[in-house]
Amino acid sequence: MWVRAQVHRWQRRDGFDKMDLYTRGTLHCLVWMSIVPQVLLPLTRPVRASDAPVALIAGTVLIGLAQGFCATPLVARGLESYLGHRPVDRRPAALGAALMLASIAGLLGLGAHTGPEEFPELPLALSAAVLPFGTSLVLITPLWMSPVALTAVAAGAGGGAALAGGSGAFVVQTLLGMTFTIGLIAVTVRISAWSLGVMSRLRDAQKVKTRLAVAEERLRFGRDMHDVLGRNLAVIALKSELAVELAQRGQPAAMDQMVEVQRIARTSQQEVRDVVRGYRKADLRTELLGARGVLRAAGIECAVQGDGGRLPAPVQSALGWAVREAATNVLRHGNPQRCAIRLETAPDSARLVVENDGAPPGTAVVSGGGSGLHGLRERLAAVGGSLEAGPTGEGLFRLTAAIPLPSPRSTEPPPPEKD
Repeated sequence: MWVRAQVHRWQRRDGFDKMDLYTRGTLHCLVWMSIVPQVLLPLTRPVRASDAPVALIAGTVLIGLAQGFCATPLVARGLESYLGHRPVDRRPAALGAALMLASIAGLLGLGAHTGPEEFPELPLALSAAVLPFGTSLVLITPLWMSPVALTAVAAGAGGGAALAGGSGAFVVQTLLGMTFTIGLIAVTVRISAWSLGVMSRLRDAQKVKTRLAVAEERLRFGRDMHDVLGRNLAVIALKSELAVELAQRGQPAAMDQMVEVQRIARTSQQEVRDVVRGYRKADLRTELLGARGVLRAAGIECAVQGDGGRLPAPVQSALGWAVREAATNVLRHGNPQRCAIRLETAPDSARLVVENDGAPPGTAVVSGGGSGLHGLRERLAAVGGSLEAGPTGEGLFRLTAAIPLPSPRSTEPPPPEKD
């Protein structure tokens, strides 16, 4: 059950969240994988058989563990700093650098007691000692600075290996091993953080694109309202002023002007209602194109089949409302990545199917639904249609609107009567 719950949680994440979790998990695993040799190698037989003090062995192991616990939050903060979310506090970074140097010094001390030639795992342990702090250092410093700093650390470790009694070949082996580790850190960590930064900017761009699409729709609505009310209100103002002047002069034409004002006001009221209810008309083809554009702007892959151009006008209007409501539900609920809109027509019926993934597990079947689906049922019922909406399993959600079509014979005019 726990594994299934984790799988469902992973499936509900969008692409960026998966990339973010994978990158952070990889970096933290890299840190703790480097702690293992630091903790285990001081406990190997050559070290235990040497005259190394127990305090030095225990201190090296504890410093290795401290590196892991210090580097874990430091890597997370370094990644946030690289993405530009917040700066890194210098004190944890200074502590991480001190623990790295202490771990290198402890390992070199064990090598001096054991004899570098009798401790062949020492280059591996020294390379591992650089990884925890080096991972965060690559994230919090400029690109050129971290390789220079880590190379200086590798050179110091090589010099320490020589002072511990290592031969020239052993020192070269240590330098080469640590140089390879430094290169691995610089390339792997930097590329991972860069990829996550690109994904973050893409997500921000999708959000901006979605907001722009909404703003564009609001501007279009504003233009419609201006077109409807602007001229009529100007005419109402002029005729009202004229009626006032005529009334002051005692002319009966003032009554005619006020009747005209009343007529224009009622017409404007009806036009405003038409705009608010459906932008004057819910055209099916326009709604299909609009739904595809809005969903794609939100980063949801959307495929549309059919346009319903030959359907009767009342059926097109009802299905247009269904497309609008379905697209709204896809944007508001769950975490969809793909959406398919299919319009299936037959001689006796028209059927709209909107299916999307990302439905949360355990979603209840919608029967009464919210006000949107309730109003949509009323619109479909007015033309004899029906609505079904609910999950279909495997994280899918489907909305189906079906409307019966009148037979061609019932729509034909009756034949003229013969004399």
